[in-house]
Amino acid sequence: MNKELKTIDIVNRGLKRRYRAERRFRRLGLGAIVISLVFLSILFASIFMNGHGVVFQSRIELDIFFDPELFSEGDVGRQDYPRLVKTALYNMFPEVSGRSAKRSLYALVSSGAAFQLRAMVLEDRSLIGKTLPIWVPADDDVDMLVKGHLERESGRLSEQQLTWIDHLISQGRLEKKFNTAFFTSGDSREPELAGIWGAVSGSFFTLVVTLLLSFPIGVASAIYLEEFAPRNRWTDLIEVNINNLAAVPSIVFGLLGLAVFLNAFGMPRSAPVVGGLVLSLMTLPTIIIASRAALQSVPPSIREAALGVGASKMQMILHHVLPLALPGMLTGTIIGMARALGETAPLLMIGMVAFIVDIPAGFTDPSAVLPVQIYLWADSPERAFLERTSAATMALLIFLIAMNGLAVVLRKKFERRW
Repeated sequence: MNKELKTIDIVNRGLKRRYRAERRFRRLGLGAIVISLVFLSILFASIFMNGHGVVFQSRIELDIFFDPELFSEGDVGRQDYPRLVKTALYNMFPEVSGRSAKRSLYALVSSGAAFQLRAMVLEDRSLIGKTLPIWVPADDDVDMLVKGHLERESGRLSEQQLTWIDHLISQGRLEKKFNTAFFTSGDSREPELAGIWGAVSGSFFTLVVTLLLSFPIGVASAIYLEEFAPRNRWTDLIEVNINNLAAVPSIVFGLLGLAVFLNAFGMPRSAPVVGGLVLSLMTLPTIIIASRAALQSVPPSIREAALGVGASKMQMILHHVLPLALPGMLTGTIIGMARALGETAPLLMIGMVAFIVDIPAGFTDPSAVLPVQIYLWADSPERAFLERTSAATMALLIFLIAMNGLAVVLRKKFERRW
């Protein structure tokens, strides 16, 4: 009896130790999750605080006189539009004299104001001869001052310029307006004119090429390896190489694209079609592995039942196995595409780091992509580019979260349990 009690005591003490260890492990796991969420929240908050101001851009209201004498000769698109801006500024501050003072006055307005006026005249020739109040973009230093990101004592703006800015604010001629240029323009050397639409378009064309190539090839490869390929040393070698390729650094695929697509085939640099080819090579192993796992998850009874009622092997795969495995395949494809969207290194190797101003209109036009655009802006010294870098990062994170969320929704909606 004493021996049995002693054994029970030993067992109970062991159980208590195991329960304590289990509780410690759960607390450690919960603590790790909480810490991760805290740091992630700090990161997102930092990006948001730096980038939310890009939604508004400081603009100056100028009374622009579209002087008919300026447009009397020559092409309307080739006239001296900066002169219209300078004249409007001088009319507001006629007491300014001297080349240096005038240069400081004209520096308050962005060089993009002239392009804005040119676009307006090209769109509506009836503006010639009229005087209109027009809101034009302010210089990036003025914008940073108005938003509170630049100290008055920083030295970026002179005392005279600060006086002019205060006068414009008191007159209601310097205000923050919704920044449509950031969402509709391409890259620019001037921060106040730079936008993400060119990079977003380039990312879209690149991902379209990636999806059209990687999804059918990846699914077809998975079906062959899982359903048709014989089990021998060659198929084992192929499977090992596919698993190894999934872990290869992405820059290696960029070097491969540089050597094959650009140097050997002579394809255009900085083109979405080349970027899509490179990213297709990178995402194929991920899609093949996910597709094979989805095929393996289909119960053998489905195959046996289809074959038992007289279906051929191809009919069994296309009509029974593939529809059941498709949700898992789509999930793996979307995750692979999300990874491709955030890649920078392979695209740098094929020249997509070039400064591209124009919005790409097709798959062969030079373009940038969103991650590379963020890289370029992060390397710029102007404070205003930090704001745009953070805003572009927010846009990239939104796309990535949306794509991963779509993968989860597709899996939950179409997943079947047996």
